[in-house]
Amino acid sequence: MKMKFGITFKMRSLLTWAALFLTTAFYGQTDFSVEFQAYPTGLIPGIRLEQAVKTHYAFHLRAGYNWVRHRDQGRHEDERGDGKGFSVGYKRYFRSGHEGFFMGARSDVWWNELDWKDRIGQPDEVSGHTKITVLQPTLEAGYVFLKSDWILSPTVAFGFEFNVKTEGEPVGEGAILLLGVQLGRRF
Repeated sequence: MKMKFGITFKMRSLLTWAALFLTTAFYGQTDFSVEFQAYPTGLIPGIRLEQAVKTHYAFHLRAGYNWVRHRDQGRHEDERGDGKGFSVGYKRYFRSGHEGFFMGARSDVWWNELDWKDRIGQPDEVSGHTKITVLQPTLEAGYVFLKSDWILSPTVAFGFEFNVKTEGEPVGEGAILLLGVQLGRRF
């Protein structure tokens, strides 16, 4: 019964936030973009929806896929895997019209699964599988180029990956630097 209530509560919360976000879309400027971010140990393609809330401010949501290749930069000699997740963020543009330079903060949640190995190539090689839930808060800066309602936006972000839930052996976490680009349309 508790599990059913938990799922119902989560679904209601998600639907409430989605309804609030989408209703504001009818009253302001909305950007729909594809986004790609690269970091030293992975790649993140995603779909992003941004909603202007004031002259200089906007909220955004992203759904994405996280392709992870920690190699030997995690806790094991080789860590690799993938997962799905989402982002919620807030931006401040320095010019009105939601273009030009901006800064913002966002937080990602990823549900990743990693396969790892230690003592690779040795007779006593060890391997395993770990499921993690990652919380990744970041600060982001970028520039929006706008032409005929088309958007191109290079970005740089810095933050931290925290493995808040781990099923299996611990795997890599820590500081993260991401370079990204968004291409989309403004409505």
